Amino acid sequence: MYLEIKDVRKSYGNGTSYVQVLNGITTSVEQGELCAIQGTSGSGKSTLLNCIGGLETMDSGSIRVDGLELFGRKPSVLADYRREQLGFVFQFYNLVPNLTVLENIQVCQYLSKEPMDIDELLEIIGLLEHQDKFPSQLSGGQQQRCAIARALVKNPRLLLCDEPTGALDSKTSREILILLETINQRYGTTMLIVTHNNAIKDMVHKVLVIKDGTVVQDYHNEVRVPAKELEDL
Repeated sequence: MYLEIKDVRKSYGNGTSYVQVLNGITTSVEQGELCAIQGTSGSGKSTLLNCIGGLETMDSGSIRVDGLELFGRKPSVLADYRREQLGFVFQFYNLVPNLTVLENIQVCQYLSKEPMDIDELLEIIGLLEHQDKFPSQLSGGQQQRCAIARALVKNPRLLLCDEPTGALDSKTSREILILLETINQRYGTTMLIVTHNNAIKDMVHKVLVIKDGTVVQDYHNEVRVPAKELEDL
């Protein structure tokens, strides 16, 4: 099993401000799977993603990625893990405004020992002709494509996406989901997609639904709907 999560608990604050965000999350994801993580605001899905990404420490439990246990690891070990194995895609892109598309991608290219070919990547994501533009000259969908390319150029085995279509209209959301699906099929990249969008659950291999910090649904789709055929995006 590529990703194994066992009894993960996470809380914030103390006394009257104490909040238990994750309350014993257990699940697993196979290498190469697309997994949607769903739940209402405050359910704990983004916190879980951040724990998997080594951005937040858990109180107890176990998260094992490709054999590497994350719980209790030193910050330097987690930094190496993020650099060598992970790509992150966020809802609001987080691009460097004074760098071009190409330069934004190159920032992460330099972090990898075996980066992807940038020209190939630019062609796949549809930004080859826009590589010299700055983020302010791009549409929201183009900015998100750039953010995805920046995450992918490291050639990560695991891509973590936090609301990748949350700031986009339905047409652009579909284009981004088709792109993620294409990347998964071409490179076998394991993807975790945190989303409020209920339609996305139909295109993925696995669905995890979280409520109040606990897993209420955990299942695989027997039949998947291609991203281009999703309704009500």
